[in-house]
Amino acid sequence: MTAPQTAQQSEPLSKTRLRLWLKLLKASAGVEAELRRRLRTEFNSTLPRFDVMAALARAPDGLRMSEISERLRVSNGNVTGIIERLVDEGLALRLAVPGDRRATRARLTAEGQQVFKAQAAAHEIWIDELLGGISSEDLGPLSTRLDQLLSHLEQDTPDAQ
Repeated sequence: MTAPQTAQQSEPLSKTRLRLWLKLLKASAGVEAELRRRLRTEFNSTLPRFDVMAALARAPDGLRMSEISERLRVSNGNVTGIIERLVDEGLALRLAVPGDRRATRARLTAEGQQVFKAQAAAHEIWIDELLGGISSEDLGPLSTRLDQLLSHLEQDTPDAQ
């Protein structure tokens, strides 16, 4: 006699993959919601603002608005509003792009770099806490599996890059 099959073993692979997708969504949404809450509470900031500052922090010479939009996969309008507020608060500068009167670059000021540095340090601690339920032994294999999924998605959808 064989051991009884679990419900997942007897269901189609497509159903198991669907269930995994829903779990990934739920986990991602939960982490994102908590990050949004903590950024708002501890820094009076937002996740989109944090993302823009992170992009600028990685580009000390600044980025064009279109480059920020491409990196974050958001509209130029969203980026422009965030940059305007950062400039008003003295956390970013707008710079003219030589040879292109219509384009501007943005970069963090020294104060903006310090503010982002504090937020990034807190963000790392928060992520560590939120993902604390994953053992150190499971982190590597899980990360490898997600890399495989991302690679598969990039191969199947050329626009995903």
